[in-house]
Amino acid sequence: MEFGRVSSDELDKIDFTLPPDRPETTALLSKQKNKSKPDIFVGCAKWGRPDWVGKIYPKGTKAGDFLEHYAKQFNCIELNATFYRMPTRKQTSGWKSKVGDDFKFCPKFVDQITHIKRLKDVDELTDRFLDGISGFEKNLGPVFLMPHPGMGPKTLETMEAFIQSLPRDVELYTELRHKDWFAMPEAFDAVFAMLERNKSGSIITDASGRRDCVHMRLTTPSAFIRFVGNGLHPTDYSRCDDWVKRMKAWAELGIESMYFFMHQHEELHSPELCRYLIPKINEQLGTTIHVPQFVGS
Repeated sequence: MEFGRVSSDELDKIDFTLPPDRPETTALLSKQKNKSKPDIFVGCAKWGRPDWVGKIYPKGTKAGDFLEHYAKQFNCIELNATFYRMPTRKQTSGWKSKVGDDFKFCPKFVDQITHIKRLKDVDELTDRFLDGISGFEKNLGPVFLMPHPGMGPKTLETMEAFIQSLPRDVELYTELRHKDWFAMPEAFDAVFAMLERNKSGSIITDASGRRDCVHMRLTTPSAFIRFVGNGLHPTDYSRCDDWVKRMKAWAELGIESMYFFMHQHEELHSPELCRYLIPKINEQLGTTIHVPQFVGS
């Protein structure tokens, strides 16, 4: 993942401190009456990693079996594959057959919708996309909408029209990348109010070079966190520690669900950081999320 990448000599100069929650986040969560433990999902962005064979996949594992072994280690996947190619029901049904009942696929809207047509005149494409992911059935998790990074405050109405066109039963999370959303207070307030009004969750992307995207503004009683590490740099671990503290605070306020997706600029080491993070979550939040097991460990 290249988003927010900086050179290694810049890392020690970055303030990775998580900002405080926005007042709207605290107000939203404080209204919740959920006293049970939140549902927590932790996963990566890909399963098709040959370099994970002999690490978290058994030695000799063939590519066609990667998903089956991935799903034994993690309870969700941020499915970027659907961004690059329109999914079909046959394809997603096949993927579903390789995972357990509690596993969640979180597909990203295809680039034809978000980047090529920029959410305009996309009814037919959207119908095809939704039909394609319907093959996941009960294994379908949140759907991930990333409008083109060039879509700034002037496109607010376009974004809202697209979100309102989706079926109400689609659990949607939206990631914003245009810098003006975060640099202009009026635009920030308007877009996050729009997401809250339309019951779309807001994605928080924690990347080194885009600290503005760590906005801490939830728009639903749920969180979708995209964490971008730096090859197991020491700050990767301290940043994970801070996220566990924040997740615990949100749980105490009554948050209903949290998705945490681990990224690295080179995804080779994502399992190592998950192996560090998950026990911390289990310890602090009283959960029993499976900890990835490494071959030979």
